[in-house]
Amino acid sequence: MGINLGEVFPNFEADTSKGKIKFHDWIGDSWGILFSHPADYTPVCTTELGELYGLVSEFTQRSVKLIALSCDDVTSHLGWIKDIQSYRKQPQVTDDFPYPIISDPKRELATQLGMIDPAEKDAAGLPLTCRAVFIIGPNKTLKLSMLYPATTGRNFKEIIRCVDSLQLTECKKVATPANWVQGGKCMVVPSVKEEDVPKLFPKGVELIPVPSGKQYLRFTPQP
Repeated sequence: MGINLGEVFPNFEADTSKGKIKFHDWIGDSWGILFSHPADYTPVCTTELGELYGLVSEFTQRSVKLIALSCDDVTSHLGWIKDIQSYRKQPQVTDDFPYPIISDPKRELATQLGMIDPAEKDAAGLPLTCRAVFIIGPNKTLKLSMLYPATTGRNFKEIIRCVDSLQLTECKKVATPANWVQGGKCMVVPSVKEEDVPKLFPKGVELIPVPSGKQYLRFTPQP
């Protein structure tokens, strides 16, 4: 199945390591990121959730809530959390874990969101989830999605960069160019008319000339 950018993210109900949730109620007026993982007690997943553990404050200051998903059950999640905390050299107290982990043993949510990786199976021969990333806006629509195979861990600095870009371009008439980082130059979106540029971009706009003569490479300081 799957979900397209701009569509309302499913308002699913699920059991998690922090109790039952209904997704839209859980996310509230915040941004949210759902990270899926192939299985509990696996090496790459443990490093990823450990890395995420250390970056919670970065997401919190951006008003982003975090939630993970694995195909194992809640009891397994609670045991795995202690391993993640140990890896991070933190006290092994499951109540202190900063974000919930969804239980999806029947792969219902994984199937609904198009996260099944047919190349990866558990001991029973059931397919596992890939490493998916879904960034959801306060209006509950999907803003960005990424899929990684089980063998490739995610770059969380890139995910934070994407959040920064999404939140900036949500309210300003700019786009972020290749390798943009917070504070870097942005690009004026093509829909902005030339006569509106001075009012919208008082810091000025740099036009890059190109052989076509088309005036579309317009850079401006980050608004």
